[in-house]
Amino acid sequence: MTEADVLEIGRQALQVAISISLPLLGSALIAGLLIAIFQAVTQVQEMTLTFVPKILAIALAFAVFGAWMLSTIVSFAVQSFQAVEHVTQ
Repeated sequence: MTEADVLEIGRQALQVAISISLPLLGSALIAGLLIAIFQAVTQVQEMTLTFVPKILAIALAFAVFGAWMLSTIVSFAVQSFQAVEHVTQ
């Protein structure tokens, strides 16, 4: 296994990690932005108000994107194990 192979596996790992985290982080970002706008408009400055909608948004995103996230992780793991198998032969 060359340095290029190791760098490619590292790049793929980072790409998978980013692509899996984006739906959850994006939904939390949108929920937080909507709550911040609501708090600015109504002048309700309750700190605990932001937690429940963000948790619900993340749970909803996980329910929607969970199967895709799992298949992405499994396919990357299979590719990684196949690469290890290829190196050991």
